[in-house]
Amino acid sequence: MRKLFVSAAAICAAGCQPAESPKPPVVAEGFSALVSEPKTVVELVADIAGKTVTAEAVTQGYLDRIAAVDDAGPMLNAVLAINPKALEDAKALDAAGAARGLLHGVPILLKDNIDTLDMPTTAGSLALKDNATGRDSPLVARLRAAGAVILGKTNLSEWANFRSGSSTSGWSGVGGQTKNPHVLDRNPCGSSSGSGSAVAAGLAAAAIGTETDGSIICPSAVSGIVGIKPTVGLVPRTHIVPISATQDTAGPMALTVADAAAILTVIAGSDAGDPASIEADAKKSDYSKALDANALQGKRIGVARYLAGYHKGTDAAFETALEELKAAGAELVELKEPAGKAEMNEAEFTILLAEFKAGLNGYLATTPDAVKARTLDDLITFNAETPAELEFFDQSIFEQAAKAPALTDKAYLDAKATAARLAGRQGIDKLIAENNIVAIVAPSGGPAWTTDLVTGDHFLGASYSMAAVAGYPSITVPMGNVRDLPLGLCFFGPKWSEAALIGLAYAYEQKTKARTAPKFLPRSP
Repeated sequence: MRKLFVSAAAICAAGCQPAESPKPPVVAEGFSALVSEPKTVVELVADIAGKTVTAEAVTQGYLDRIAAVDDAGPMLNAVLAINPKALEDAKALDAAGAARGLLHGVPILLKDNIDTLDMPTTAGSLALKDNATGRDSPLVARLRAAGAVILGKTNLSEWANFRSGSSTSGWSGVGGQTKNPHVLDRNPCGSSSGSGSAVAAGLAAAAIGTETDGSIICPSAVSGIVGIKPTVGLVPRTHIVPISATQDTAGPMALTVADAAAILTVIAGSDAGDPASIEADAKKSDYSKALDANALQGKRIGVARYLAGYHKGTDAAFETALEELKAAGAELVELKEPAGKAEMNEAEFTILLAEFKAGLNGYLATTPDAVKARTLDDLITFNAETPAELEFFDQSIFEQAAKAPALTDKAYLDAKATAARLAGRQGIDKLIAENNIVAIVAPSGGPAWTTDLVTGDHFLGASYSMAAVAGYPSITVPMGNVRDLPLGLCFFGPKWSEAALIGLAYAYEQKTKARTAPKFLPRSP
């Protein structure tokens, strides 16, 4: 799929005529030395501050690598669009002299369901190819204010993987199929597929993903990077294409815990456009202060072994991780699975269908006139009339959501109460209180499955759903590999416990150094 090099005219208000698209950046011989061995956010900030490199040179280095790895070479299909102003913005940062903020000069990619001033927001759908909203979501405005360079948009599972029950993660009508950079015939998971693959492959210093249930944790884990799914409301969702007001959140995806903590520090905070974020200003902190290599010492951590058992290689890596946690001073407590998993999952789906219909209709009403689909019903019609959209899988979830009850309906309200009770009060909260633990640990999920556009995803299992349904935070950190396929270790805990989880994950990361660079192997062994 050809990458969208977005012209300035393409982001005008309705009625502007698009100018000729600029040519892709010229690729230097080999990869730029700046990013052929990917540097962390922390390292790049230090290099730019020390004037050993400019923000412009760093940005050009990543553009060159995108051209060489994403558009040619392995052809990951991770980056959906390049920001036409990226180099201009980087030059302005260099000319400013003083550092603008914590992320001065750091190029960051955004999942393409997040609104930006300078690029359309497609959610991967051809129906939104002209959705140039001309606005930054609050989290993007905060990244810019901190000095980040918005490098471009990443591919995703179309509509954040909420269109079909038989979908293939990492595929979108706009961007095609994203590949896993470790083994190219393996899936990148989703829905933040391009964000995970891009960071692992060194196409940007970091990326922003979004999650409703697993969409940050899973792609981070299978790409062998760090991902943080914050408490719902810590990062505002204003001007992000929605699924669920109850469960949606954005979060950082990065090479290291320190990088993810720095980005979360920047994007956290309240916003008037998102009622869920009302407490965020009071709850947020400088998460870099939680980076303590001794954070595991003396901590009681619950072991959710009931969230494993679906793959022998993952189980073996998890047992090794538990030994490493103990060696770092943690006290491990075996947990019993809370009751009501099936009931929780059923309630969750009822919530998602109803909130998707209401939230998406609300979002579409704010899009420019160039977007002809103004409702979910319009999207269903568009897909039915657009063969490229339904080539590989259907829109059964869209059709179910179109029939979902209103947000005032008793069935929806009962489901919302049931999910909150089973995932929160009788789920994570009860496990934490009754076992006197600070967090729960489990494998993030199994190794990446082979991408299959005929029969869809082949999912083994994962640990993130209860935290997602409760709206509580989770973090995945590399745990090792199975046949060159990365695995993640997931820490999750009560509401607003980001700092504690970051400390635990950082201590584990520093002890194990389990992250490995992708080999771009052509196929599975």
